[in-house]
Amino acid sequence: MATVISLGVAVQDFVFSIDEIPTEARKYRAKDFTAVGGGCAATAAVAVTRLGGDCHLISRLGNDMTADIIVGDLESDNVNCAGVKRFEGYKSPLSSIMVDQAGERLVVGFRDEKMPTDPGFVADYFGAPDAVLADSRWAEGAVRLFELAAEKHIPAVLDGEMPFGEIEREAAHLATHPVFSAQGLRDYAKESDVRTGVLAASALREGRWTAVTDGPNGVYVAHNGLLNRLPGHQMDVVDTLGAGDVWHGAFALALAEGKNDEQAMIFATGAAALKCTQFGGRKGTPSRQILNNFLETHPLQMEPISL
Repeated sequence: MATVISLGVAVQDFVFSIDEIPTEARKYRAKDFTAVGGGCAATAAVAVTRLGGDCHLISRLGNDMTADIIVGDLESDNVNCAGVKRFEGYKSPLSSIMVDQAGERLVVGFRDEKMPTDPGFVADYFGAPDAVLADSRWAEGAVRLFELAAEKHIPAVLDGEMPFGEIEREAAHLATHPVFSAQGLRDYAKESDVRTGVLAASALREGRWTAVTDGPNGVYVAHNGLLNRLPGHQMDVVDTLGAGDVWHGAFALALAEGKNDEQAMIFATGAAALKCTQFGGRKGTPSRQILNNFLETHPLQMEPISL
């Protein structure tokens, strides 16, 4: 069984299904509701375990009831939470999320900005992973994790979300496989178009492998000045919440198992597509058997892009 370390944010989500995203201040009635764990690194960790991997989460929480719920939910999905550190006097992250009929979402999240950022405890829980993954919400931790990964010559995946300050840019430079969201890429590369943006981001990384996920349009990859795209699956979308996080977790696991970059992207794209067909954030993350069956009947192939 391949082992992945996932480092970053773990959140408690309160998810409401509504007809349309609100545009004015008044009362709205939800059609459905679920309380589910979320957060980039935590959802990626669940994706790893559901797809047959071993995942160790390194994260920061407050020492409160919300943390009890977050950790309990993760442990029920077989995520190893020994590296989740609780800080007395701080509040754990949570979010209120509205999902409309098209599966798009409005997220109002809270993170305690005073939470300690010292990554000194990261090395204590490094162990012997086959790959590592970090989101950019705790960039100091990501930098330390990627430094440790470089010493072991193992894949280091960055889930690149905005904003990108100096420390986040250092994490992006250290990663072997930075995969940005479209919004994160715009902030990092200062380009509005994802295709020119991912080429610019790769150039900032001295031409090394760089990618961006672009929803149903698929994933664009730049490497040594060349641009390729892996198309997305066309699905009946119910809920996109957590799809990018599932993608990153599945991608990291595939690299940990020895798949090449294209194979890992195909694996991750299938996992994220299946997640979008169910309401409830990461509750829709598929099992390995379901994903394998889907991939057998829904093949994808990388295609070159000319600008």
